[in-house]
Amino acid sequence: MAADTTDIDDIREQARRWLADDPDPASRDELTAVLDALPSSAPDLADRFAGPLTFGTAGLRGPLRAGPNGMNLAVVTRAAAGLVDWLAAQGGTGPLVIGYDARHGSRQFAERTAQVATGAGRPALLLPRPLPTPVLAYAVRQLGAVAGVMVTASHNPPQDNGYKVYLGAELGGALGAGAQIVPPADAGIEAAIRAVGPLTEVPLGVPGQVLGDDLVASYVERATAVIDPDGPRDLTVAYTPLHGVGAAVLTAAFARAGFPVPGVVPDQAEPDPAFPTVSFPNPEEPGAVDRLIALADSTGADLAIANDPDADRCAVVVRDGRDGWRMLRGDEVGVLLADHLMRRGVTGLYATTIVSSSLLRAMCAARGLSYDETLTGFKWIVRAGGGSAPLVFGYEEALGYCVAPQHVRDKDGITAALTVAELAAGLKEQGRTLTDRLDELAAEFGVHHTDQLSVRVDDLRLIADAMARIRAATPATLLGQPVDSAKDLLPEADVVILRTAAARVVIRPSGTEPKLKAYLEVVEPVAGGDVAAARARAAAAIARLRADVATALGI
Repeated sequence: MAADTTDIDDIREQARRWLADDPDPASRDELTAVLDALPSSAPDLADRFAGPLTFGTAGLRGPLRAGPNGMNLAVVTRAAAGLVDWLAAQGGTGPLVIGYDARHGSRQFAERTAQVATGAGRPALLLPRPLPTPVLAYAVRQLGAVAGVMVTASHNPPQDNGYKVYLGAELGGALGAGAQIVPPADAGIEAAIRAVGPLTEVPLGVPGQVLGDDLVASYVERATAVIDPDGPRDLTVAYTPLHGVGAAVLTAAFARAGFPVPGVVPDQAEPDPAFPTVSFPNPEEPGAVDRLIALADSTGADLAIANDPDADRCAVVVRDGRDGWRMLRGDEVGVLLADHLMRRGVTGLYATTIVSSSLLRAMCAARGLSYDETLTGFKWIVRAGGGSAPLVFGYEEALGYCVAPQHVRDKDGITAALTVAELAAGLKEQGRTLTDRLDELAAEFGVHHTDQLSVRVDDLRLIADAMARIRAATPATLLGQPVDSAKDLLPEADVVILRTAAARVVIRPSGTEPKLKAYLEVVEPVAGGDVAAARARAAAAIARLRADVATALGI
């Protein structure tokens, strides 16, 4: 008990020091209320001071709350100060451009970042309103910025926010111009953040320059140039931004490209940080696109599209039989887009990640195109090949697609949606659908059935235990076949890859959520042109593989 009391006293003292330096009256009041509720609030207080949010290659992300282990004005001020100090130390010139979504606190965090930049003598350019992350990534390149900051938690729960950093060409190089940071930049920025002194000594300047809508218009114009201006445009699309910031930009892009403007789910059309109609604002989550499917049904849509809240991801929902709909897996959309670009004669490097389907590799090998495979994340995809060939397309299975790296060097849910619409309209003119094209690819290359075993945890130690277990007791067989390859990517990445003659499993912790993920793939040849039978065999095999992997992980 004495030790517990000592711990509480120590944390109480940390909290008092934090209060003395916190620039936000609201978070000071919040933390004071937690202190006043001691000792019953001890677990909450301890969690808030368990350590600072770590600035990694995804920047910062965490719950909105007072204290170092949360997203708040004090944490953002310190992060911004560290970032501008690091930029100066690298000799980086040019402005800092800042974007933000519509989550709680996003605009305040963006404006504070601008003030910290101008206080340090660096011009700050603020996007004119809550906008998609791809617009910020585009702006970094378009405006010649030294770096960009996007305040967003993407598809995290409503109580979260985040802070992503992009570098311009000067510090990011040709491959990293307008891309998210990678090591060692993340470690350098983290060290600079830790070196920031009292926040009362961080100079704050003017709010910075608010950019005009001409930047957004420029993004839309360049986005529409991604597709053939003379292609078919007869396509009815239902769309949802999931209460995020994508609707205005996506509908403008569709209109400028000559497509009918998509119908938008009415009660999800406007940005709302509470995300009131979904339990989790991620189009991959069960029930998230129910309203979208209802709209598609009622309007007789050919296709349904969803963006995540910051519109860097794109989900595609297609008719499955006469009355049903199903969401295409990210791997399915990825290979459809790649195949479409290949058929259009786009040559260069095609890339995906180690957790995505191996079908893209097979397609590139058969068609004589360059291919590369990277660690998970677009920060790696856009640097694929190390410059050996120009990247023309990259995707990851988590609904992220880069169809125009020269436009946005990151995943972009707006240009992906336009390109899917172009493909679907062309197929519709021929009396065919996206699923017909998937069947053609399966007949040519075999059914590449992918799935995911994903386990959300409250205690991160469970993830560490499962990774230790799979390393210590790697299964000898999967699906009754010998595991002929077991590859451990430590220390470069916390990833284990298992392969049999017809299956592959990639196991890793999520980089952004408290989840353990196992990515499953089964390749089933198509005999006698019977794609449906091959798909049925693959589906049965993937179900057995899921059970095998769950047993091996002890979950």
